[in-house]
Amino acid sequence: MPEYNIALELARLHVLKGADFVRQLKMLAQMSIFKPVENEKDIFVADASHHEDLPSLLDAARKAVAHGNKVYILPNPKGIRTADFIFENKGIYKLYDLKTISGKSSLENRLMESIGQTNHVLINVCTTYNARLMATQIKNYFEANPEASEVLVYKGRKAISVIRRFTKNPIYLILFRQKYEQ
Repeated sequence: MPEYNIALELARLHVLKGADFVRQLKMLAQMSIFKPVENEKDIFVADASHHEDLPSLLDAARKAVAHGNKVYILPNPKGIRTADFIFENKGIYKLYDLKTISGKSSLENRLMESIGQTNHVLINVCTTYNARLMATQIKNYFEANPEASEVLVYKGRKAISVIRRFTKNPIYLILFRQKYEQ
């Protein structure tokens, strides 16, 4: 495989759409800069990725692996807004930005930070968070970001995928709370 400038290839994700975007994700995941994380099955991290938030990235990656994904933890080159992960599941590639919720602060602000990085956000809930408030904030995120495709919520061993169409259901708040509080 030819040598690529990872920062340039990550920046290209901001301009590609459709099949070209997916091809770029696949190409990135196959780059030789990704090495398996010791003692972790299906988690790969880019060479020279010295993330100060690596523990929270690994926590979320382990949960993603438990749900059938291979996880590639992306580097964070200076000057480029990048997401945190590429997930690969049965040949389907998706780009996710991680938002770890460990306090009572507003999830909505954290979601809004993802606008412009990727259309898929992963919320890793590591604390008690009000289900109704979370559902409302996710809905507000979809309303503020016309490009958003999915908000994936990991709570314990549970994975809740919220897509735009789901938030338009008249009983969305009730349905989300049922899934979240089960």
